[in-house]
Amino acid sequence: MRKEVKKGDILKRPEYPGGQKALRAFIAQNLRYPEEALKTGLEGTVHVRYTIGHDGKVKEARILHGIGSGCDEEALRLVKLLRFHVEKTRGVRVEYPRKMQIHFRLPAKQAPVTNSSINYHITPTKTETTAPSLPSRSYTITIPLD
Repeated sequence: MRKEVKKGDILKRPEYPGGQKALRAFIAQNLRYPEEALKTGLEGTVHVRYTIGHDGKVKEARILHGIGSGCDEEALRLVKLLRFHVEKTRGVRVEYPRKMQIHFRLPAKQAPVTNSSINYHITPTKTETTAPSLPSRSYTITIPLD
């Protein structure tokens, strides 16, 4: 009698809960641009190699290619926050090496707003107890935002 062979990999790869889209969203939400890199206007990509343990936590992480100015340390901090879902592999504790690129891009500068104006128009509602004709009023308010 022949043994039935299952299709697919014997070792299931760890996955971030929610997939790649959720992983990118997590990084974007938790990335703190280093103050030194903001001052110098530094942009670039940090390449990180890390190992996912059998429990889904990142065990060790190191920089393969860094850009400095605090970005390398921030990339390591971010990678160490990650938690993955790891399938059970027949009682064997397996570690999974991975690589990741974390992009540091300066936030877009917004034009400062000096003054803002709000226009609105008041029209009285008609009820039986009010006067037959009330004039409508229009106001313009300018708010300095210093």
